[in-house]
Amino acid sequence: MSFDASEREQQARDFLQRSGLSGAQRTPMSGDASTRRYERLATSSGGSLIFMDAPPAAESEPAGPETTPDERRALGYNAMARLAACRVDAFAGASVFLRGLGLSAPAVEAMDVPQGFAVIEDLGDDLFARKIEAGEPATPLYAAAVDVLVRLQSDAPPVWLVYDGGRWPLLPYDDLALQTGCDLFLEWWPKYAGLPPFGAEGKAEWEALWAPIRKLGDVAATGPTGVFSHRDYHAENLLWLPERTGAARVGLLDFQDAVKAHPAWDLLHLLQDARRDVDPELAEAMLTRFLDARRDLDREAFRHAYHGLAALNAARILFIFARQVAGFGKPRYTAFMPRTWAALQFNLNQPGLEGLKAWFDRHVPMDYRA
Repeated sequence: MSFDASEREQQARDFLQRSGLSGAQRTPMSGDASTRRYERLATSSGGSLIFMDAPPAAESEPAGPETTPDERRALGYNAMARLAACRVDAFAGASVFLRGLGLSAPAVEAMDVPQGFAVIEDLGDDLFARKIEAGEPATPLYAAAVDVLVRLQSDAPPVWLVYDGGRWPLLPYDDLALQTGCDLFLEWWPKYAGLPPFGAEGKAEWEALWAPIRKLGDVAATGPTGVFSHRDYHAENLLWLPERTGAARVGLLDFQDAVKAHPAWDLLHLLQDARRDVDPELAEAMLTRFLDARRDLDREAFRHAYHGLAALNAARILFIFARQVAGFGKPRYTAFMPRTWAALQFNLNQPGLEGLKAWFDRHVPMDYRA
């Protein structure tokens, strides 16, 4: 999947002209691990907007509501993992839903779905991660982020995310999606770490150990306990907007891959962040804050699901980082691996996950974990 860069640039200029922004000054912004790129637009009126470039040709197809598991496997990783393939209409639909709840998601000012372009509201640069690095106390920020999740989970998630001119499905983060991310650890960690491929017996045991944990996520995602999940909810995707009030003080970014998922899914991303250390006492306090607000949840059952799904997510993230390094030649991701291994170990040490801990101890020796 490729595209001509000069042709893409001309398409971008044409889109910006159609959107009344041909005179805007364009400044590239830092990217992420996706195929999207962003620019800040300084408009002639003195305003600021964000230009999103998400070329559809750079991604495999996403799944639809009626796509069967076999069809998802045939389509590829995005369909299997329930990723939106960087579709700007997925972003638009989620933005309308979040804003309708009184939350601070960027409004979409202009969009071209077939070409994968959008102009969105600029919420600034005050990411939680940067604010904390600069000395801002972490506790109020994380408390506000937890309160956003409580608000987000207070209403039943919609089946469709509707925006002006279309809609995008909110699909369940089901067993196949959970399995896809987790199982690719088996393929990519040996390539990165220099281990021999895992054998049939080890793979069979891996499946047996993870299946009941995946079921916890699948039952929530496909049933009435599932909630709208941002899916990438952490300090690099949250902005501090102190001039706003309540839950709106937290600006939300990068939510185009939103799904219906277990209530723990966003919380574990926030409190077990692969990109920055979260103080264990703070994480425990925020977990307690969440459960105090969600009194409808069984605390013991939630904690078990939280740690099990967090372990699965750590394995998924380790696959992603290993692929970035061994597959795409991006060594900077090695810096995040020790933290992710520590998170995995923390969760495996919790009651009920002894079998998985033993699997990793046998199959991935300590010398091959960073």
